[in-house]
Amino acid sequence: MGRGKYKSKPTGRRQFSTPEDMLAGTSTRPRTFKQVEAEHKEEEESEEGSEQESGDETDDEDKPRRKGTQGIIEIENPNLVKPKTLKARDIDIGKTTELSRREREEIEKQKAHERYMRLQEQGKTEQARKDLERLSLIRQQRAEAAKKREEEKAAKEQKKAEARK
Repeated sequence: MGRGKYKSKPTGRRQFSTPEDMLAGTSTRPRTFKQVEAEHKEEEESEEGSEQESGDETDDEDKPRRKGTQGIIEIENPNLVKPKTLKARDIDIGKTTELSRREREEIEKQKAHERYMRLQEQGKTEQARKDLERLSLIRQQRAEAAKKREEEKAAKEQKKAEARK
């Protein structure tokens, strides 16, 4: 059978509550956070009223007031790490933090490169020796070419001098 132009989602269709369902309290709609919060406050007020009647006001002084939702929500999370605040005078300057593996490897790589470059400048590595040999060969070839040019120039001038005579 055809479904028409629009296909329904696999999650199902939306269900809307009718005003009659909402008034009767049989709505399938979940309670909102505000309703739950209002009920929780009413419970706290009833508990506080019973405590004040018994005369225990020292409990309120011992407990610090919590900000925001901390007073509403009781957290029992064993994995929750509370941040430790350090004062400037308590900080240990001499204490060094351990580096991660990647940071350590990066530093070792930089040091090895610096060491290699120093040896390269001193001419102690294989590549430096090859470069120096190549450089000396090029210098020698240039010196020979310059010498040859000088000789040709001198021979040319000598021919000019003979031609004038």
